[in-house]
Amino acid sequence: MKIEGQVRIPSGCAIAAVISKEGKKMSGRGIIEAMKPMHDRSNGLGGGFAAYGIYPEYKELYALHMFFNDRATRKNCEVLLKERFEIVKSELIPTRKLPAITDEPIIWRYFVAPLKSVLASMQLDEKEFVARTVMKINTEMDGAYVFSSGKNMGTFKAVGFPEDVGEFYMLDEYEGYSWTAHGRYPTNTPGWWGGAHPFTLLDYSVVHNGEISSYDANRRFIEMFGYKCTLQTDTEVITYIMDYLVRVQGLTMGEAASVVAAPFWSTIEGKTDIEDKQKHMYLRTVFPSLLITGPFSIVLGFNGGLMALNDRLKLRSMVVGEKDDKVFIASEEAAIRTMEPDAENIWAPAGGEPVIVRLKEGTY
Repeated sequence: MKIEGQVRIPSGCAIAAVISKEGKKMSGRGIIEAMKPMHDRSNGLGGGFAAYGIYPEYKELYALHMFFNDRATRKNCEVLLKERFEIVKSELIPTRKLPAITDEPIIWRYFVAPLKSVLASMQLDEKEFVARTVMKINTEMDGAYVFSSGKNMGTFKAVGFPEDVGEFYMLDEYEGYSWTAHGRYPTNTPGWWGGAHPFTLLDYSVVHNGEISSYDANRRFIEMFGYKCTLQTDTEVITYIMDYLVRVQGLTMGEAASVVAAPFWSTIEGKTDIEDKQKHMYLRTVFPSLLITGPFSIVLGFNGGLMALNDRLKLRSMVVGEKDDKVFIASEEAAIRTMEPDAENIWAPAGGEPVIVRLKEGTY
């Protein structure tokens, strides 16, 4: 029997990300390789990737990636989609058979445009309409899950180790300007295809290492605004919180980070910049139920950038490195060195201080 000190406790889960600030395309091979030295942070119950800039020929369309339990469910779902969207392309997502990936559902993608007549009748903008459609399918259609719904981006996830998931989806054949990755080590939620990371809504994608002790309070608040947490894991709520704060409430990424990883009241009181102090007091007062507590490190992907964020006590590891126009983020430096052996300026961000990286203006 192994006792404490004789077994590695890796603080669960692996995250990694890379972005080219000049918008240069990178194949998925690099991010797959980055997950290999962090293999022991996963237990084979979930792995996944998000990629940005991978569908340039359909960049004006929403790419819906979906899991279906069976063909009949897919046909029923298509009836709903055709009532709401013009379906420009519909196809199986290409995969290669691997012994390590089993029990796969039907994995499909649709490139769609919302019908203008439906938008007008519902008096909704495109993004709100797509978000509501995603929630409707995921809550009302048994056996169907939308697991990616952004423009010119896509999420690919499964039950398995991340390096196997990347090979399964043939991500080495895709090219994107930004990639995120996750290896899952679930501690109190099930391992299933829909529960693997990243979690997405529209173009927001979240990979997360940690545990959200404030989940119930966060979920109760966000569900008042039409979001539904259906995927049986706490991380899902982070995606909806970020969508609500940035898209719906109009906060900047930095301000949203100051909500979910808010400074302690004592820290705010000690601020000498009056304007900065008032802003933090306002955000803490207006959005108290969206403070995320518990250990976490997350990477949020979005069209045109990435944001990395630790909990305010920095209870989970996260390092950042740079080389030329690229920025690398990972749970361990070894993953960064795998992507770029000559990475420079390796540092560990402070707790609660976001690292926000954007494409250079005019790149896309």
